[in-house]
Amino acid sequence: MYNTISRMMRTGLLTEPLPAVEEAAPTLETLQQGLLRIVGRALCIRHVDAGSCNGCELEIQALNNPYYNLEGAGVKFVASPRHADLLLVTGPVSVNMEEALKRTYDAIPDPKFVVAVGDCGACGGVFGTSYASRGRVANVIPVNYTVAGCPPSPTAILRGILQTVHSTSSTTSK
Repeated sequence: MYNTISRMMRTGLLTEPLPAVEEAAPTLETLQQGLLRIVGRALCIRHVDAGSCNGCELEIQALNNPYYNLEGAGVKFVASPRHADLLLVTGPVSVNMEEALKRTYDAIPDPKFVVAVGDCGACGGVFGTSYASRGRVANVIPVNYTVAGCPPSPTAILRGILQTVHSTSSTTSK
């Protein structure tokens, strides 16, 4: 017992320091209130994994936990593209998912928004364009907004959704 306590005292703390708080980052409540103000109703999202490593899916799944409270902000994920307002696409578009992604995009009623999530969705990531991959999502369907990061944080994804809906609604209202 003495050896263990002695080693702990000599070694000290091995944990990382707390991350610095971003001054310019809006709070989660601000993002949620902005989403309700812009959309004015529930925003329905259809998610399509076009060939990702599932890193982005873990961050998207984190949006459903009580901390981010998407349901309380008026955002929900739907199974049918016919009920969706926004298409959230992760990963580079594999050749096998190209047709499914096009059909999902065509099934979403107008006006429709498309957000490409992660570096793979934004530029093809490490996969690029090859015999098995069409590369970025914009090579297959039109994209309104891309969220960079590998994987991006849930707050960045929520900010991207808000930015997409805000920028598209402000251009259509003019």
